[in-house]
Amino acid sequence: MNPLLVLSIIFLYFCVLITISYVTSKGADTNTFFTANRQSPWYLVAFGMIGASLSGVTFISVPGNVGKIGFSYFQIVLGYLVGYWVIIGVLMPLYYRLNLVSIYSYLEQRFDKWSYKTGALFFLISRTMGSSLRLFLAATVLQLFLFDAWGVPFIITVAVTIALIWVYTFRGGIKTIVWTDTFQTFFLVTAVVIAVVKIASDLGLNFSEVISAIQVNGYSNTFHFDDPNSTFFFPKQFFGGAFIAITMTGMDQEIMQKNLTCKTLGDAQKNMFWFSLILVVVNLLFLTLGALLYIYSEQKGVALPVYSDELFPSLALNQLGPLVGIFFLLGITASSYASADSALAGLTTSFCIDFLNFKDKPEPVRKREKFIVHIAFSLLFLIVIVIFKEINEKSVIDAVLSVANYTYGPLLGLFAFGLFTRRRIKGLGVPLVCIASPILSYLINIYSPALLNGYQFGYELLILNGLLTGIGLFLISKK
Repeated sequence: MNPLLVLSIIFLYFCVLITISYVTSKGADTNTFFTANRQSPWYLVAFGMIGASLSGVTFISVPGNVGKIGFSYFQIVLGYLVGYWVIIGVLMPLYYRLNLVSIYSYLEQRFDKWSYKTGALFFLISRTMGSSLRLFLAATVLQLFLFDAWGVPFIITVAVTIALIWVYTFRGGIKTIVWTDTFQTFFLVTAVVIAVVKIASDLGLNFSEVISAIQVNGYSNTFHFDDPNSTFFFPKQFFGGAFIAITMTGMDQEIMQKNLTCKTLGDAQKNMFWFSLILVVVNLLFLTLGALLYIYSEQKGVALPVYSDELFPSLALNQLGPLVGIFFLLGITASSYASADSALAGLTTSFCIDFLNFKDKPEPVRKREKFIVHIAFSLLFLIVIVIFKEINEKSVIDAVLSVANYTYGPLLGLFAFGLFTRRRIKGLGVPLVCIASPILSYLINIYSPALLNGYQFGYELLILNGLLTGIGLFLISKK
């Protein structure tokens, strides 16, 4: 695709985002940035969360992984569904009852400042890593199909990408993001639908024939019950997915911040319920796209790229025609930016509320400090992305979920201990336990094949990490 056309599309896209930002940020103060004054329509939040939750990782890595694992990822998606319903029934009522801005302040009310700061710190680490890796994907695509042709260094691509996100979020914060995520989700879903329709048309397949082709070519293999040692064993994937949803959504300031902008608890619960159902359908659409990409490549004699993450970009921009190419660019931009912009707002909110004690400061001071923190996290994204580019050896979705297994485990342990016990914990022992648990989980994961007769941990490693954290907290707790 012509680099000038690519640049024009991206330019127009961001003009729209900046316009939305201008309109939604009128009269905004720091409370608007953090809570959108709790006036967001639930259906708008639900639709926008699709883009924020899926991100560029789903947009590229999930279809690319179908060639290696078929529809096995759907086992995790079904687990997500259970996890979201736990959030609806357990976590949302708690957050609304306590009228929280930062969800980690619950840990201070339940335990003490050590627990509160520890939980907030692990969120900052988790979300910084996860969102940086997601944004890395978008920057890589822009580099391959636009800036490489002009000899622009990767670091400049990343810097421009992050700067654009900062521009349209720095004033309105979460209020702006609720609206921009809705706009971006539309392009994400439309891009996938257009790609599926185009490939099916080129292959001469109707709907039923698409399903048959996926089955005949062996990509529909979904459920794995035969080998408990395998990382694809259904209970591992299903329960791992459930706990990933509980932690990466229900215990994550970025995602829950959107839910907490709804007017009432009932609105927030309706938002999460419909979001969970739509997300299952959209993920199934991504898996269908992945199978069709491989079938198309085989039938048209297209050589597969070395990295599976490059399959969809390569076909969309070089093989499937200008319409698919244009919507692919809009989709990858939308999916990656919808995740990154809300992450930037969530990280800024958490640091300001949890570490800078904003509630005790006048508005001019809050604005100045928020501005500095917002820039600081933007620069941190840049650093993490550049480092990851140098060390990346796996699919980005594998990298994101691997990071989550270690960084969200302590959050799972802390919240579960607070919700399901009446014991008290306090002091320096809390962060020590939360640091030790991921380290111990890592060692168990490395040596499990030798120690456990070939057993390999998958996403259930997150559950183990949370359990070890809970055991450690129990040992240092008092009645």
